[in-house]
Amino acid sequence: MSEETKTERLFSMRAKAQAGGGQKRIDAQHEKGKLTARERIDFLVDEGSFVELDRFVTHRCTDFGMGDQKILGDGVVTGHALIKGRPVYLFSQDFTVFGGSLSETHAEKICKIMDLATKNGVPVIALKDSGGARIQEGVSSLGGYAEIFWRNTQASGVVPQISAIMGPCAGGAVYSPALTDFVFMVEGTSYMHITGPEVVKTVTHEVVTSEELGGAAVHAEKSGVSHFTAADDKSCLNSIRELLSYLPLNNAEGAPMGSCEDPADRCDEELDTLVPTDPQKPYDMHRIIERVVDVDSFMEVHAEYARNILVGFARLGGRVVGIVANQPAVLAGCLDIASSEKGARFIRFCDAFNIPIVTFEDVPGFLPGTDQEYAGIIRHGAKLLYAYCEATVPKLTVITRKAYGGAYDVMGSKHVRADLNVAWPGAQIAVMGAAGAANIIHRREIGASDKPEEVLAEKAAEYEETFNNPYRAAARGFIDDVIEARMTRPYLIRALGILASKHEPGPVRKHGNIPL
Repeated sequence: MSEETKTERLFSMRAKAQAGGGQKRIDAQHEKGKLTARERIDFLVDEGSFVELDRFVTHRCTDFGMGDQKILGDGVVTGHALIKGRPVYLFSQDFTVFGGSLSETHAEKICKIMDLATKNGVPVIALKDSGGARIQEGVSSLGGYAEIFWRNTQASGVVPQISAIMGPCAGGAVYSPALTDFVFMVEGTSYMHITGPEVVKTVTHEVVTSEELGGAAVHAEKSGVSHFTAADDKSCLNSIRELLSYLPLNNAEGAPMGSCEDPADRCDEELDTLVPTDPQKPYDMHRIIERVVDVDSFMEVHAEYARNILVGFARLGGRVVGIVANQPAVLAGCLDIASSEKGARFIRFCDAFNIPIVTFEDVPGFLPGTDQEYAGIIRHGAKLLYAYCEATVPKLTVITRKAYGGAYDVMGSKHVRADLNVAWPGAQIAVMGAAGAANIIHRREIGASDKPEEVLAEKAAEYEETFNNPYRAAARGFIDDVIEARMTRPYLIRALGILASKHEPGPVRKHGNIPL
């Protein structure tokens, strides 16, 4: 064979790999409003930066006539690229080839990428669009999934792992995304569920569609499996690019420093009046966060799930921080099961990847009720407490209003080793609200009075003056300072600067036992 013929064969093989399942199936993908596996990669990464690996791999199955059905690449495109100039490894499942189903070799391609990402300290991105295990391969396909799950676990806390669900994801396939750090879903074209609608109908007699069972809205609002949703493939991929700009490449690095035109000494007078003087009135914590952090830098995570707590990434003076904040506009900012888990998961990610944690606290306590108690609020609430106690990154806490009861302890208090704790002048730090405390402490006097309401009001005011302010806590050193709200941004930026070299080694142990 001549050299020219050999080169022609190479070009021909590359063209076959590029074609995937053929034009007819590519057209079908487009008709559903979806990009192909290769189009997704091209849109996600910097132009011309993708280097493909294993494009000529084919499956080894000979059963059920599969020996005559071999397509180059075997349903997944793998390789490495740059996103905003920074390296990533990634794989994109190709629904045009055997429905993107996972075979033994398909899994081996993914595992190679994950091994390289972990070894080289680079994030790994999974673009998922698959009908699940390749039935013709039986247990070999199931073994492939397990190999991926093992690598997800080994890479956890070592390199960031991002999953984008851009089509079907069912059965055992859902556990790999669940093991990764962030999950994106596309509205209307993606779903995730353990068992499909037919199985559900057979076992429980419920009639439900895949969208109703595991669509993007379901997992963003109800289950909390999805951290982000997007209207279409391109919006999803753009969001991944944005998220990566906040993350370090691995656990040995800090997050990338961004340029900042927002003055570090900027004070915002509106912060002084954003919190209502009436402690029963709600307000939107988003407004406080957005006025403190660098302009337009807050990227909220899990925005639709457990909305009584806010988490997300932002920048302060160009430095990336993780924001955790109670949301008084939802359930008065109470902590419950869902919000505790949401906050704990986010805090542990930040701690694993050297991202300082800034907490904005306005919490009246844990949500009461039999539903919460029976479902294990004690155990689940302890997850948030454990995460704060475990974290060794710089921890800064701002009490904007209420800090009551055990929730005061949990939300980044000095007692769980926060590095900086400040309060605004109107902060209320106590076991409970003044009226409730007065009712308990002075119940006999109030009950014996001819004018119980007046006595209660008098005793509540007395308690308010004595305890329900930031100065008792400040007198004991539990609060480092009481500051004007408008000074919060420059105060935090200075603190982040001095805490940048923080080093806090923990006890020698294999690992702790978080209350799962």
